[in-house]
Amino acid sequence: MPTLTPLQVKLARTALGLGVRDLAKAASTAPSTISRFESGRGGMQTGTLARVQEALEDGGIEFIAANGSGGPGVRLKS
Repeated sequence: MPTLTPLQVKLARTALGLGVRDLAKAASTAPSTISRFESGRGGMQTGTLARVQEALEDGGIEFIAANGSGGPGVRLKS
């Protein structure tokens, strides 16, 4: 999976009904880290981004890579 975009993280979090604090707790990071990343005001270390991705996937999110018909996205696992 390519690196997640800030929009993918925000969409995934919203789809699961999680607040910034909820996701931060699940990923063992600070809420400000999530907020900065989602707003595009800061990056995220590789290990932190991996924990965020794992938390969202554990919640039922599937990340979709960009392809010829569209950009990267998210969907709920069936």
